Amino acid sequence: MPAYKKSKKSYGQENANFVGQLVTRGGKIIRRFVRDYDISCDLKEKNIFAALNNGQLKDLQETHALWESHGMHDREMLDKRGIQEHIKSDAYVGGVIDHSGGHFHPLNLALGEASAIQQGGGTIYENTLVVDIEYADDAIKVITEFGTVTCKQAVLCGNAYLNKVIPKLTDRVMPVSTQIIATEPLGDLADQLLPTDVCVEDVRYILDYYRLSADKRMLFGGGTVYGGQDPADITAKIRPNMNRIFPELRDVKIDYAWSGNFALSFSRVPQMGKLHERVYFAHGYSGHGVTGSHLFGQILADAINGKTKEFDAFAQIPWIPFPGGRALRVPYSVMGSWWYALKDTTGM
Repeated sequence: MPAYKKSKKSYGQENANFVGQLVTRGGKIIRRFVRDYDISCDLKEKNIFAALNNGQLKDLQETHALWESHGMHDREMLDKRGIQEHIKSDAYVGGVIDHSGGHFHPLNLALGEASAIQQGGGTIYENTLVVDIEYADDAIKVITEFGTVTCKQAVLCGNAYLNKVIPKLTDRVMPVSTQIIATEPLGDLADQLLPTDVCVEDVRYILDYYRLSADKRMLFGGGTVYGGQDPADITAKIRPNMNRIFPELRDVKIDYAWSGNFALSFSRVPQMGKLHERVYFAHGYSGHGVTGSHLFGQILADAINGKTKEFDAFAQIPWIPFPGGRALRVPYSVMGSWWYALKDTTGM
C-alpha cells in the first residue's frame, strides 16, 4: 500500500495531505544532484506499477485518483494492451506508468554524492563501527571502536544497520532482507522484453521488481526474509519469479546474486524525529529508501539550519510499534506475510 493511503487510513487526512505533497520531491532532488555534480549513474526515466489481477488494478485506480487529487498528473493508467507496450509479458492485466519516476545505478549515485561531499570539504570515515553515543547539553560524543568524535549535532541514519547501538530506535523498525539476481547481458532480447526500458514493480505485498542495467542485464529482485538474514540460495529463491514473468529467460545464465536489508516500519510510513535536542534520526523507508532518504536528508538539513516546519510535521506523526515487541515482531510479520501472500495469490 502506498505511503499516502497508509497515512490517510492510520493518521488522518491532514497528515495524508502532507505526505501526498512530498511524494515526488525525492526524485527531483536526485535529478538535481545528478545534474549539478555530473554523476554518471545511468539515470533513466519512468517506472511502472503493475497489477497481476483485477483486484490489484482496482486498488491502483483508487490510488491514481488520490494522486490526482494532490495535483500529481504525471501518472497514467494502463490497460492490458497498454502495459504490454512496455512489458512483453502476459502476467499483467494493467497498471500505472509514472512519468515522473525513474531508475539508475544506486551505488554509482552514492559514490558520486560522496565525491561531491569531499569536494565540498566534507570528510567521510568508512569501516568505523559506532558502539555508543553520549549526550550532553553542549555537544554530542560518538564513540567508535577506534576513537571518539565530538560534534554539535548528530544525525542517525543507519536504517536497518544500526543494530543495537541506539536502544530507543531498535524496536521502531525491523531489518528485512530483499534479494536481486542479475542475468548475463541479454543483447537484443532485453529490448524485446522491456522495449521502453522502464523499471517495474508489481503491487503485491511481497513484490517483484526489475529493470535493465546499462549493459542489458535483467536485474530482478524480490523476496523477503524478516529479521534480515540472507537466504541460503538467492538464485533458487528469485529465479522462479523471473521465469514466471519472462519464460524467455528460463535458460539464461545468472551472473550475480546478492541480498541487502531495508528497515521495515510497522505502518510502512517512514519515521523522523529527535532523541535529544542535538540528535536527529530518520529511518523506516520500508523498501523505498533511495528517494525517501534524499527527501528526508533535505528536511533534516533544513531543520538543522533552523527551518523546522516540515521536520516538525513529520516528527509529530505517531509511530506504531510491532505487536509483541522485539521478541514477536519477526513471527508476527511472517504470519502477516502468509496472509497477504494468500491474498496476492487468490486475488482477494
